[in-house]
Formats: sequence, C-alpha cells, structure tokens
Amino acid sequence: MPLSRSLSVTSLSGLDDWTEELDLEDAVLFEIAWEVANKVGGIYTVIQTKARLTAEEWGENYFLVGPYMESNVRTQVELIEPPSQAVKRTIDNMNSAGCKFAAQCDKPPHILAHFHEWLAGLGLVLCRQRQLPVATIFTTHATLLGRYLCAANIDFYNNLSNFNVDKEAGDRQIYHRYCLERAAAHCAHIFTTVSQITAIEAEHLLKRKPDVVTPNGLNVKKFSATHEFQNLHAHSKARIQEFVRGHFYGSLDFNLDKSVFLFIAGRYEFCNKGADIFLEALARLNYLLRVKNSDVTVIAFFIMPARTNNFNVESLKGQAVRKQLWDTAQTVKEKFGKKLYESLLVGQLPDVSKMLDKEDFTMMKRAIFSTQRQCQPPICTHNMLDDGSDPILNSLRRIGLFNSSADRVKVIFHPEFLSSTSPLLPMDYEEFVRGCHLGVFPSYYEPWGYTPAECTVMGIPSISTNLSGFGCFMEEHIADPSAYGVYILDRRYRSVDESCNQLTSFLLQFCQQSRRQRIIQRNRTERLSDLLDWRYLGRYYISARYTALATAFPDTYCYEPQDPTSGFSYPRPASIPPSPAMSRHSSPHHSDDDDHERYDEDLEAEKDRLNFRQPSSLHPCNKNASESIPASDGSSDANSIASAPSTVTSPPNSLPSETN
Repeated sequence: MPLSRSLSVTSLSGLDDWTEELDLEDAVLFEIAWEVANKVGGIYTVIQTKARLTAEEWGENYFLVGPYMESNVRTQVELIEPPSQAVKRTIDNMNSAGCKFAAQCDKPPHILAHFHEWLAGLGLVLCRQRQLPVATIFTTHATLLGRYLCAANIDFYNNLSNFNVDKEAGDRQIYHRYCLERAAAHCAHIFTTVSQITAIEAEHLLKRKPDVVTPNGLNVKKFSATHEFQNLHAHSKARIQEFVRGHFYGSLDFNLDKSVFLFIAGRYEFCNKGADIFLEALARLNYLLRVKNSDVTVIAFFIMPARTNNFNVESLKGQAVRKQLWDTAQTVKEKFGKKLYESLLVGQLPDVSKMLDKEDFTMMKRAIFSTQRQCQPPICTHNMLDDGSDPILNSLRRIGLFNSSADRVKVIFHPEFLSSTSPLLPMDYEEFVRGCHLGVFPSYYEPWGYTPAECTVMGIPSISTNLSGFGCFMEEHIADPSAYGVYILDRRYRSVDESCNQLTSFLLQFCQQSRRQRIIQRNRTERLSDLLDWRYLGRYYISARYTALATAFPDTYCYEPQDPTSGFSYPRPASIPPSPAMSRHSSPHHSDDDDHERYDEDLEAEKDRLNFRQPSSLHPCNKNASESIPASDGSSDANSIASAPSTVTSPPNSLPSETN
C-alpha cells in the first residue's frame, strides 16, 4: 500500500529526469526471490513496492518468480492465461513436473535474471554452470554470516577484516549456505547490495566488492490537500492518547498535551535492533527530566513480537474503564444540555446549581470510584510466556522503570504487531506511526532500515545510526540530517556508553522542543520523501540491469555505467533550526509569543529547493568499499551530558565499556 505525503510541502525540483534507456523489446526480466507473494521479511516490501515501477519499464516482459503457497496465491496473485503459445507450453510442462506459477510475456532471445538472497542463489549458480545465455544479477540484502556474527554480540564492524570466514561459518553450522551465497555473488554478472555499509560487509565476508548499491525505496503517494499529513498526525495522535488514558487509568497524573510519544518497532532482536541502548537512554532521560523538574512526560512504545498467550487482563480492564467513563460523561452531558436548552427556551438564564441532580452526582462518583487502582499501570500489554527471561522486561527491572508516578518516562511493551482489529490498540502500523512524535531505531545491524524510511515518508522524525543503510544514505544526501528530523547516532566510532549518552542527548533535545518547533521539523522531515521514492531510487536498479545486459550480451547492448543519479545533497535549512538552543521555552509551551516568529512553509520549501547542490559522488562503484564511514555530525552533543545513573537507585555503570 503506498504511503502518502502532502503535495503542498514540496516536490523536489533538484531531481533531474532519468533519460538513459535501452531498447528492451527483445529482453525479458525474471526476478526471483523467496519473498515473492510471500510476506516473511523486508525483502517482500522491496519487491512489492518496486514491482509497479519495474512493470512500467518492462511491461509484459517482467516476471516475478517465487514459492507457490496456496494461501498466498488466493490473496495476492491473480491467475491469468499466458498470451503466447510458447509460454503456455513452458508453463504446462513445468506444471506437469510439479511446478506451479503464473506468467505472461512473449518469448525473447535475451533473458535477464535477478536473484535475491542465497535462497534463490542456487538458480544463478546453475545458470552459469550450465552456461545458459542469461544475464544475471545477485542482490544480497544482508549477508548470512553477518547476521550470525552480530547476533553473537561481538565487535563486528571494527573486525571485518580479521574474521576467518570459513571457520566462523563452520562454527555456526551454516557453512554450506554461506558457500552458496558466496558462489552466487561471484558467479553473477552484476553483484549488488542495498547500502554502503552492507557493501563493506559483503566485500569482506563474500570476498567481492558490489558493482552497484541499490538502496530500498517506497511508493510515495502525494496528497492533494494542503498539509494533510499534519492533520493525519493530529488524528492518529488523538487515538493513541485515548489508549494511553485507558492504560494509565487511576495514575493519569500527567498532561497528555505535554506528552511525547516515542516508539521502536521491528523483529525482536534485542541487541541488533538497538532495544538495549534505547532502554538505557530512556533511564538516563528519566533521570535528567526528574532533575530538571520537567513537566514533559515521555511514553515509549516497544512494538516487537514475542511469545504470548493472551492480552493482559489489567490492560483490557483499563480500556473498559476508559469507555465506561466516556459513556458516563456523554450521558451527563446530554442531560445537562437538555436542561440548558429548556431553560433558554423560556427566556431564563439557567441555574447552574440545579442543572445536575443527585442521580447525576451519584453516577459520576461511581465512575470515579471505578478508576481506583491498587497497582501501578502495566508495562506489558500481553501475558508473556517467558516473562523471567525476556530481555526487555529484565532490562526494565534492572534500570527501575516501572511506570511509577514519579517517573517522567513511561514504557509500554506491545509484544505483537499492530492490527486495526485489536481490541486493545485498534490501529494499523501506518496509522500508529503517524500518531507518534519520534521513531527511535538505534540498530547495531541494519543493512537498510525500512522503519525510519517509513517515518520519513510520513513526516515523522526518527533516530537512526551510522551502521544502518538508511542512516548512511541520509548522511550522504543531507548536510545536516538532524535539522530535517533525521538524527544519526554514532555507533561505529564510539563506545556503548558514549553512544548511549549521544542518544540521551538527542531524546532530551527533542523533548525540549516546543509544539511549534515540532511542527516545523515534521514539515522538513516530510520534505525528504522524494529521496526515498522508487521514482528516484529505482535508477540504481535500472543501472544495474542495463550493466548486466551489456556485460552478458555485448553485441546487442552497449551501456557505459555512470552515476545512476543526477542527485543532490540537502544543505542546512536556511531558516533558524528547530533546536532547543534557539527556542524560548525548554519544554512544549503554548504561547501567543510563538506567533511573533513568522514561518511560511512555501517560502521555507523554496529556500531548500534553491539551495540543492550536487554531491561529490553518489555512485558506489567509484568508491573504495573499504573506506571508513564518516562519523555522525552529532558528535558534539555527546559530551553535553554527563554520564548519569540509569535511575536514582540503579548502578551508574550498567553498560559494558567495550566498543560497539
């Protein structure tokens, strides 16, 4: 489903049209992946969102090949009759041999096959071993060995050149799969990967430097209404606030209008996804907000699927109590309104003391009594099957974040993917993201990172790292990412404790922004949407396909690989950045004084368009893949906060001191 953005904010004039084209009438593209019509990971999103653009380029000469699963075919595949007899005979022969698939195209002499990941790599190796006349591309979205090594909690990126890859793969009992992935990378005419950081990883672990880096994009659908994404944010935030009212019933001693919603979402990989460092930063943020006597309340959501058996009874009760209070208020309001109406009809001012009778007060007292709670609000919304060994819950016990009234940081762990049919939090993921203020993704191993990309498209600021593909991509394209609501955490050149301090600094700065500053920042964040649109990022795939055809069929196709983008780099915004240092208030504050700061969104967008400048180089082929990645611009922020204890009662050095 396309993610939507507002037409009014900007349309990037800095993006030149892609004019290089080959005659593809005599070529056919097969794209092979285990995730075709099979939603089992992020690669499914890549293929599904890219399919429309690829089909526009290749027409009926484009095939997607994946596993035939009856349940997926019923919901995601439209069965058709092939238009050509040659293709029909091929399909019939494969069906008789036990293979099922649907396809449509004329049979051309030049075939291009694009294989994703090691699961599909065997077909590529066999194509080259049998010397078939097929141009091949192999894309690794994350190396198999890299995932296993990072899961072992080792200093991965600073020791890439030191690993004995054969021994490491053998020790983890993945040697045959590793050999298949490495063989596919070496046999392919063109080898690609999804980010610069993964390119460095692949060069060391698979022993081949990628020819092209193909970043992952999204289908960005533009709104016709002005600032519609801001309206959607307000609507979704109101729904999250309703959930929070129920979850914290009886302990709702904070102002929801001065609350900031943070979230982290994805696979439950505690260290790889950065949940460990996020929790420690929340503890330090809680300490700082309490010391400063801040009236800001931070509510952090953890949306990570874990093993559960049902909803937490206390969580369900909270939503029932909230609904009961709402119904009571509506009943009293109707009776009050009726009496007021009748009084005005006879030309008399109402006697306020007679507007509510004893029955009304009794009803309200009963409703208030029902909100009494003898325990603290729950942290987890579900009953965990393995509560005692769950890493998130154990970390919360260690740092002492229990949603007490004294805490300025509250935590809600939702160990299930969001669904609009849930009786607890009936919102789908996109709607939930729109309602939050900041996405926090301090991942240690993230070859690309769709979660911060989705935040950006929806105009929600996010925190990423210089070890994620998305973070590196944004650092390359934006002079000052934090000014556009994309905070890049340095997890490559700093220790865990230093990275945690920097993350705490980012969170504290964000909490100190006024409401108006957050609105300005969301506008700037949403302005980056075109950078992540397949209309722009699809150029990398086009360049890879053209290069593969020219390599395999030099007599038919001629293509000189060039920079596939006529890209640009965002400068720092021309206006004053929305940072606490330049604001008059240290916390969200509603004041008429804010109106004195003039802000014209159209003028702001025009300044950015005029300041687009060409980057020095965007094409990964011309870069040394073993180069170090530049450190984050946020280095100066890390030292602005002294290392604070996790909480008043927790040990000050609860994180290891070794390098990430």
